[in-house]
Amino acid sequence: MSTQYVLHAEARAEQGKGASRRLRHQGKFPGIVYGAGKEPVAITLDHNEVLRNLLEEAFFTQIIDLKTDGKAEQVVLRDLQRHPSRPTILHMDLQRIVADQVLRVVVPIHFINEEECVGVKTGGGVISRAMNDVEVQCLPKDLPEFITVDVENVDVDEAIHLSEVTLPEGVSLIETVVEAGEEPVDLMVVSVHVPTVAVEVEDEVDAATEGGDSAGDESDSDAKE
Repeated sequence: MSTQYVLHAEARAEQGKGASRRLRHQGKFPGIVYGAGKEPVAITLDHNEVLRNLLEEAFFTQIIDLKTDGKAEQVVLRDLQRHPSRPTILHMDLQRIVADQVLRVVVPIHFINEEECVGVKTGGGVISRAMNDVEVQCLPKDLPEFITVDVENVDVDEAIHLSEVTLPEGVSLIETVVEAGEEPVDLMVVSVHVPTVAVEVEDEVDAATEGGDSAGDESDSDAKE
């Protein structure tokens, strides 16, 4: 079951840097609500309330019940501006949703059965993630918290591509392939391969040893002469 998120806000009349600075001194920050064919509304949000919700991954993708001066509407998080060096939120954009209108949202990918992956257990491979999230489209009622990708049966030198990802009912990917030159490319999500670092290190050691032996031989020859 999806988590229910609630945010409390107030309509905001004052705007500008000075007004935003005063809000932050009060433990609040500015935001805006737009979409659904209505006029954008400037709002004020409680910094600590939002910060607590941001600790949960699903907050970035799930529907939020926004209560502005007691009036409720459903929204999704569209943009978040943070201070570059402090744990401070500077601004938040929220988009209203309509029950019968399709949403486009970027949701995280959750990889499962990594420890049971056949390419890791029997082939000595390592898992390489090419993606951590993906953009999907669906009605608000079908919005998933995440997309699951099972890697248990992925062997060495095998991969899972976007077209092979199992999606929840009512959810579709925005794009599964992209054009690269003249041929479409099915984007890779995750793969398994055997690491080559150890082999390269051994080769370097062997080369260094051979070089050292040669130098030693030359030194011995010089000494004998």
